[in-house]
Amino acid sequence: MRSRASILHLDLDAFFASVEQRDKPSLRGKPVVVGGIGPRGVVSTASYEARIFGVHSAMPTAEARRRCPHAAFLAGRFDAYRAASRSVMGVLRDLSPLVEPLSLDEAFVDLAAVTPPIDFDRPSLTELATRIKSRVADATGGLTASIGIGTSKFIAKLATELGKPDGFTLVDPGTEVALISPMSIRTIPGVGPATFDKLRRIGISTIADLQAIDLSELIREVGRAHGSALKELAYARDDRAVEPEREAKSISVEDTFETDLVDRAELLRIIANDAHQVARRLGAARLLARTVTIKVRLHGFVTHTRSRTLAGATDRPELITQLARSLLDEVDTSPGVRLIGVGVAGLTDVLQEDLFSLPEDDTAEMEIGETEPTVAEAAGDPANTPVADDHEIDDPRMLDGRPGGGVDAEAAGLHRVRRRMDWPPGADVEHDDHGRGWVWGSGLGRVTVRFETSDSPPGPVRTFTTDDPALHRV
Repeated sequence: MRSRASILHLDLDAFFASVEQRDKPSLRGKPVVVGGIGPRGVVSTASYEARIFGVHSAMPTAEARRRCPHAAFLAGRFDAYRAASRSVMGVLRDLSPLVEPLSLDEAFVDLAAVTPPIDFDRPSLTELATRIKSRVADATGGLTASIGIGTSKFIAKLATELGKPDGFTLVDPGTEVALISPMSIRTIPGVGPATFDKLRRIGISTIADLQAIDLSELIREVGRAHGSALKELAYARDDRAVEPEREAKSISVEDTFETDLVDRAELLRIIANDAHQVARRLGAARLLARTVTIKVRLHGFVTHTRSRTLAGATDRPELITQLARSLLDEVDTSPGVRLIGVGVAGLTDVLQEDLFSLPEDDTAEMEIGETEPTVAEAAGDPANTPVADDHEIDDPRMLDGRPGGGVDAEAAGLHRVRRRMDWPPGADVEHDDHGRGWVWGSGLGRVTVRFETSDSPPGPVRTFTTDDPALHRV
């Protein structure tokens, strides 16, 4: 354990919504909701103005519309979010060589690696945090960030949450246990709804309760590895290092459909498209994979997974497609498919032989009955950008929050909600006569545009036909 508060955690405030407010002057100070906009959409990010009405991430968009009908509901612009994220990560890497991004909008920084060395007294760290926040605002056109500093990742991330929004919290060494003792066990990474229910049944609701329970009893309830990790975190013992390179364990692409699909030919086409996207991500990461997996969620949330392992490793889209399609043949999709996805695992950077050998394993299956979708599976943190007639939604938010860290399939995966919409709300457009603007809304062959940019005052609203040759997507 560190004796100095030398781990910094930064989290951009209401990131997606803040980027939209930055780029759309008419939305500043008003409720903004970014996420899936269809019947099965889920909120990714809500601005603080929308949160007043009870809107929060992972909430069904339909519920968010009921709670805050006057909010701007936007599909998202992943390119804009990625550009802002790059600027922020650049600021952090200028400070320290040890920066561990958790997602587009948050990262850990090891301050012990800063050169020349810095002082770790409260005034110096406060001045450092103030300087970082100022540089982030300058680099991103005014976005705000919350910062926490502590002796571990757990404490630094918790400190950030305590200071939100646009705040700074420093947890002095030696005060950690007293700080967290009265807090809910949900504060601890790895305590999700299922674990929370198990612990609550044996009388544990606060971290102080977790500190008091005998370890053997805790292990009986949640298992040895999980119980031991929770006990350590209950006493703020967390020795995880800041890791600039996070090892990907798997890569996946998923699609959630607004209406259940039964057309087998369409499912096979989507499988092929997803397999090619997985292959492109493998190529970009200079990795190969030995195992191909598909996930099929049917009507009623019953989920089937099938996987097959090759004798060698590949990044060839044709081979991944062939295996994924053959795995789909083993699933009865007649009830209708709500979600389908292709993933790869067993990642390596070593080219192996025997790529066309028979699979080592035949088929592995796991069925999950009546499960609720995870945030990632329900496009919980989506940011949309057009790909042909579809919207591509990346889910970059789930890289941490559990002992041991690492990148899981959901975290490394690409998730999309398929919609047929050429003019999604919030998308950037340009008109030959009126200049740059964004889609206010569309339907019935018309698209309404507000003409404004981040550097202009709130602009006028005009409506055009969707086939107007002077109007273009940017």
